[in-house]
Amino acid sequence: MSWLHDLIGDHPADRVAITDFDGTPHTYGAMREMVDSLAETLTACGLRPGDRLMLISENCAAYAVAIMAASRIGAWVMPVNARQTVDEVDALANHARPRLILFTPEASEPSRSHAARLGATHHGALACGEIVIAGPMDGPGTEPAPVGDTPEARVAALMYTTGTTSAPKGVMLTHGNLTWNAMSSARLRDIAPGDVVIGVLPGTHIFGFSSAFLAAMHAGGTIRFMTRFDAGHVLDAIEEGGAVLPAVPQMYQALLDEADRRGRPVVAPKLHYISSGGAPLDPAWKERVEAMFGLPLHNGYGLTETSPGVCGGSNRRPRRDLALGEVLPDVTCIIDAPDARGIGELLIRGPNIMKGYFRDDEATRAAIRDDGFFRSGDLARIDPDGAVWLMGRKKELIIRSGFNVYPPEIEAMLTRHAGVTQTAVVGRNVPGNEEIIAFVTARPGVMEDDLKGFLHDHLVAYKVPQHIVLIDDFPRAATGKILKHRLVDLHIDELDRRAALAS
Repeated sequence: MSWLHDLIGDHPADRVAITDFDGTPHTYGAMREMVDSLAETLTACGLRPGDRLMLISENCAAYAVAIMAASRIGAWVMPVNARQTVDEVDALANHARPRLILFTPEASEPSRSHAARLGATHHGALACGEIVIAGPMDGPGTEPAPVGDTPEARVAALMYTTGTTSAPKGVMLTHGNLTWNAMSSARLRDIAPGDVVIGVLPGTHIFGFSSAFLAAMHAGGTIRFMTRFDAGHVLDAIEEGGAVLPAVPQMYQALLDEADRRGRPVVAPKLHYISSGGAPLDPAWKERVEAMFGLPLHNGYGLTETSPGVCGGSNRRPRRDLALGEVLPDVTCIIDAPDARGIGELLIRGPNIMKGYFRDDEATRAAIRDDGFFRSGDLARIDPDGAVWLMGRKKELIIRSGFNVYPPEIEAMLTRHAGVTQTAVVGRNVPGNEEIIAFVTARPGVMEDDLKGFLHDHLVAYKVPQHIVLIDDFPRAATGKILKHRLVDLHIDELDRRAALAS
C-alpha cells in the first residue's frame, strides 16, 4: 500500500495523464508540478494534516490535482458534486466542517455559483485553471482529525453516500483502501500504460473517483474527463481511441439510442473493456451493447464503504448472465443467515473496507462486525462457482402474504416486455400486509393491464404487483441511479386515488 499521491509519482513525465473537459492534455510531469504548486497554496491558506478539504466540482483536471494535493498534505479530500443544491451542499459542510472549500469554476458553472455564494477568493492559477478557495473555517468541529502513520490508518477521502436513504453518511476511506482499489480495478480492466479511460462517471461518486480516475493513474493511463454525460461525446471518445468505459446502465441505453440515430456501425479501434455498475443491468441492454461493440459487457458490484470494488467481470472469464462476476482477490464474501434458496445478507471483508463513518461510532459498530465483516445491507446469493447474484436491498425485501418477494426478480421480468424501457419495484405497508408497487417507464400505448397480464404469465401470483404505475421518468442521483426511496412520496396522490377507489 502507498499514499494516494504516489499513484502519479513514477510514470514518464511526457505521458498524458489527463485530457481535460475542454480537450487540453496534461502530462504526468505537468500534473506533478500542479500538485506541488496547489499543495503549497492550500498550506499557505491554512490546510493542515487531518483537515477536511471540501472539493465542489465536476470532472476536470483541477479536480484531479486537488485530490493529489490534499493527499500530499495529509488532509482529507471531500468531493461534492457541484450540481447539488444549496441545501445539500450546506448540510454536508455542516456535518464535515471543512477547513477549506475548493472550487473548479472553469469546468462547472454550478461550482462557480457556490463559490460566489460562499465568499471564495482567488489565489492564483494553475495550468488547468484558477485556484478559488473559501476559508479557512474555524470553530467547533473544524479541528484536524488524528492522522495515521500508515496508508492503512490514514484517511484519504471523505465520501458522502448518495444512496437509498435520506440521511447520507460520511464514509472514511484510507489511502490503503483506495490504492488497493486502484490496483484491483486496473488489473480487472486490463488497463495498460497509455490506455484512455473515459471519465464520464461523476468523479465525486466513488465509482468515478476510485474505479475510473485512480485506476487510470495507477496503470499510467490517461483519464479523459467529461463534465456531463452526453452520448454523442462518449461515442466520439470511443471512436477516437477510448480503451476502457466504466458506466452505469442508463448511459449504455443512451449510447444505443445515439448509435441508432447515427445509423452506422460504431468504430471502436482501441476499446477493450466495458463495464456496468451502480444499478441493475437489463439483459436486453446487455445483449444489444455487446453486439454494438463486439465485447462482453461486464456487470460489477461495490459500495462507497468498500472503496468500492467487491465483484466484477473480466475479459478472461466473461459471463453471459447477469451475475455480478467473481469476488476480487483479497476480498472475502459470505452470506449471513441464508434462506432455503441460499439468499441472505452479503457480508464483505478485505482491504477495501472503510475505516468507518465520520462522527458516527454507533453506525460504524452496526456496519462492521467484530470479525471485520462489513454488513452490506444487500441480499445476495453465491453460486458454487463463486459468482455473486444481487437479490436486492435487505430493507427493500417485500413480505407479501408471508412470502419473501425480491424486487429485482420482478424488475428483470418486466424489462423483458417489449414495451417497457425501465422499472423499479418497491414495497409499501398496508393494513395487515405489504403491497408490491412497480413504477415503469414505457413506450406509448402500453397499459397497466397489459403488464399485469404479462407478469401473470411468467411469475407466481404472489409476485405480481398490486399496482403498476406508468410514469414519465425516475428520480435519480447524479450517477443516474434510481432513488427508489422517493418514488412512493412522489406518486402518493395516484396511490391514494387508487386506494380510495378500492375502498
